[in-house]
Amino acid sequence: MEREHAVAFTLNGERVACRPAARTHLGDLLRAEFGLTGVHLGCEHGVCGACTILVDGRATRSCLMLAVQANGTVVETIEGLTERGAVADLQDAFHVRNALQCGYCTPGMLVTAAELLAEEAAPGREAIRAAIGGNYCRCTGYHAIVDAIAAVAEGRAAREGGGA
Repeated sequence: MEREHAVAFTLNGERVACRPAARTHLGDLLRAEFGLTGVHLGCEHGVCGACTILVDGRATRSCLMLAVQANGTVVETIEGLTERGAVADLQDAFHVRNALQCGYCTPGMLVTAAELLAEEAAPGREAIRAAIGGNYCRCTGYHAIVDAIAAVAEGRAAREGGGA
């Protein structure tokens, strides 16, 4: 029998505790234990980016992180970011610019974009491309995704700068 470990962390603003098996990946725990199905498990090798979440404010591949490693951290998924409105403008821009098609990569793209825009208020298109370079999308060709993120960055800068 595999050993379980007590784990407690903040998940989307709420303190949670559970006892996952030692080898349970965080992405699996988030989906199975907490019903957070916006965490998409694609490649399970950390390559596709579909499982991207924020751990202590940093984009993290939940398929590569063991659940026990989340102990004491702050974890935020696309559901948490959506609930608090942190990605509403990104979601709107993705919709308006048709930056999503099948939607499988979208949660990971949005989480990655949220981290980028939190760190860099006005990233250029090359910085945006570099940031999402670890997130695979087989449907859109990335141009619309870059357009959407750039538009949000410009809109946020205009609002913060008192512009239009």
